[in-house]
Amino acid sequence: MKTLQVDLELVNKYNVAGPRYTSYPPATKFTDAISWGDLSAKIETNNRTARDLSIYFHIPFCETLCWFCGCTTVITLNHDKGRDYIDYLGREVAKMAPRLNPGRKVVQLHFGGGSPTFLRPDEIRRLGGIIHKHFTFSPDIEASVEVDPRRLTRDHMAALREIGFNRASMGVQDFNPEVQEAIHRIQPREMTQQAIDWMRELGYGSINLDLIYGLPHQTVESFNETLDIVLEMKPDRLAVFSYAHVPWIKPSQKILEQKILPPPETKLQVLKLVIEKLTANDQYVYIGMDHFARPNDELAIAQRNKQLQRNFQGYSTRGGSDIYAFGMSSISQIPEAYWQNQKELPKYQEAVDAGRVPLHRAYFVTDEDKIRRETIMRVMCDLSLDFAAMSQRLGINFEQHFAQELASLGPFVTDGLVKRSRGGIEVTDRGRLFIRNIAMCFDNTLAATGERRHSKTI
Repeated sequence: MKTLQVDLELVNKYNVAGPRYTSYPPATKFTDAISWGDLSAKIETNNRTARDLSIYFHIPFCETLCWFCGCTTVITLNHDKGRDYIDYLGREVAKMAPRLNPGRKVVQLHFGGGSPTFLRPDEIRRLGGIIHKHFTFSPDIEASVEVDPRRLTRDHMAALREIGFNRASMGVQDFNPEVQEAIHRIQPREMTQQAIDWMRELGYGSINLDLIYGLPHQTVESFNETLDIVLEMKPDRLAVFSYAHVPWIKPSQKILEQKILPPPETKLQVLKLVIEKLTANDQYVYIGMDHFARPNDELAIAQRNKQLQRNFQGYSTRGGSDIYAFGMSSISQIPEAYWQNQKELPKYQEAVDAGRVPLHRAYFVTDEDKIRRETIMRVMCDLSLDFAAMSQRLGINFEQHFAQELASLGPFVTDGLVKRSRGGIEVTDRGRLFIRNIAMCFDNTLAATGERRHSKTI
């Protein structure tokens, strides 16, 4: 693929609020009206076969709050809270595991947060013991953990490696000291490099770095310097996110309103720089949305072979598995349902103490949802739709079923973002930036433009 060129006029045209499609329907449609009894029946049906498993553990703790953060966190300096939390995770797993088909293999494991490395190394080993007691890992498991290099030791990375992790992801955001101070996250280059060196020494097969653009004091020139440093570090994958300002969800973000946030024009110029610089000379493949991977990375290979998937862990080569998630706020996913745990630590602990599943809200997927979910996921992952193949896969006449939606792609065709043929559609290279917008054409749950509680699509 040649260097991708970004048209800022089109970015302005299509930059509206919309879902990220880690699920369909989006989590905004979950409801507290579904009982555990009804959900339990869906789980029982799901476990009549030995489908692959993806398991997720949410570790919510951080010592300090990064002011840009939109994650579900608990801020504390008391590390004993992490020790106690593992007890709760152990009890929650022990309650769910007997419901699962013992023939099921774990093909994907993820620790997210907060910061999983808030846990002490021996606590990580203890949690690993709980997981291995109840689950069987596939030999080719993809096991990924989010780490915070600011409070990381080599023993943390060794403990994670011992319990099966082979991939790691680190937040960097920006290497500029002024930006780091403004967002309350001081992380010098040397600290990040030390963490990467430990990972490579210990045999982690893939390292991902997260960056964010749209933060206070960022300029095109300053972010270009951050990109230069990142390219020297040679990560296998990069996620470059647009800062999502959602103070109605995360009140702490109001602090950033007192800082010098870059104007929209600068933010878009940075986006243009990121895509054009990272894709130059085939250094990285632009997978879509925020994600970049080396051309020989399994994400890029899976996308070329139309085997890429998408779920609550984002883009994945193992997204067809069912997700069983543990810990506060975590979201589980089976073909027939989604469900989320209690989002606040006291309520989560209260439910586990009472011997209940810590259910907060859920959603049962309809037949029409399944048709639209598969269509949206194929757009997001394959960047194309083959009408005949989709008709066969979904048991419908795809062109008839989606006649109105396909007609609504007209502006994208006119702008050179989508190619339409007799047999299907294909997202062009320049259209990759707009795949959320293209996918939205097939979403029948969207609220009116002014009522959407989502981040901007670009």
